[in-house]
Amino acid sequence: MVKKILAKGYVYLVLLFLYAPIAVLVIYSFTPSATMQWQGFSFALYQDLFNPSKSVAILDALKNTIIIATVSSVISTLIGVFASIGIYNMKRRSKEAMMTISKIPMMNAEIVTGVSLMLLFLLFGISFGMVTVIIAHIVFCTPYVILSIMPKLQQMDNNLYEAALDLGCTPMKALVKAVIPQILSGVVSGFFLAFTLSIDDFVVTIFNIQGINTLSTFIYADAAKNGLTPSLRALSTMILVSVLLLLIIVNILSHREKKSNSKAVTKIKASDKNKSKKVKGAKV
Repeated sequence: MVKKILAKGYVYLVLLFLYAPIAVLVIYSFTPSATMQWQGFSFALYQDLFNPSKSVAILDALKNTIIIATVSSVISTLIGVFASIGIYNMKRRSKEAMMTISKIPMMNAEIVTGVSLMLLFLLFGISFGMVTVIIAHIVFCTPYVILSIMPKLQQMDNNLYEAALDLGCTPMKALVKAVIPQILSGVVSGFFLAFTLSIDDFVVTIFNIQGINTLSTFIYADAAKNGLTPSLRALSTMILVSVLLLLIIVNILSHREKKSNSKAVTKIKASDKNKSKKVKGAKV
C-alpha cells in the first residue's frame, strides 16, 4: 500500500514539474501585466496579438513559421514515404545500413547540422532566406518521418500489393491503393511530427536564416532586447490549445480506425466459421 502511494506521488510530482510552467504561462496570458504580476482577468493580450499596429512583427514571424513548417513537413513526408518503401524492400544488410544512415541526423547535435548546412549553402553561393530554412528543415525532419513509417511497413501484409499487381494495377496504382492505406497512420504521425519539429526548431534555423524571422528567432531576439513581449504569452497559449485539439482529433480518428479494423476482422472470422460449417454439413 505504501509503495503504491509513493509511486503515485512520484508520478504526480513529475507531472507537476513538467506542466506547472505551462500552467503559469496560460494563467498569466489572461492578465495585461507586462511583468509576471496578476492585474486582474483580461483578454487584452489576445486583443493586442491580433492588432496589426501592435503585433506586426509577431504576426509576420508566425506567418513565416507556418509557411516554413507546412512546406517542409509536406515535402519531408513525401520523401519519407518513398524512402521508407525503398528501404523496406532492400536486402537485410542494405536495409540496416540505410536505417543507420537515416538516423545520423537525429543522433547528431542540431548545432552540427545547422553549421553544416550553412557551410553547404555558402559553398554553392545560395542566399540565406526562407528557401534555405525550408531545405534545412526538410533535411532534419525527413529521418523522423522515416522512423514513423517503417514500423507500419513492417506490420503490413505484403500479399495485398502483389494481389493488386495480379489484378491489373500498375505499380504506382498498387502503391496508392494497397500500400498507402496500410501505412496511412504512420504517414500522418510523421507529418505532424515534422510539422511540430519545424515550428519548434531554433538551432538549425538561426544558422540558415537572414532577412526574415520565425517565432523561435523572434523570441530569441526579443528576449535579448528587453524581455519578452507580453502578447507572446497569448500566442503560446493558443499554440498549446491548438496542439491539444489536434492530439484529441488524431486519437479519436485512430481509435475509430482500430474499431473498424477489429469489426472487419470479426466479420471475416464469422464468415470463415460459417463457410467451414457449411462445408462440414455438405460432407455429412
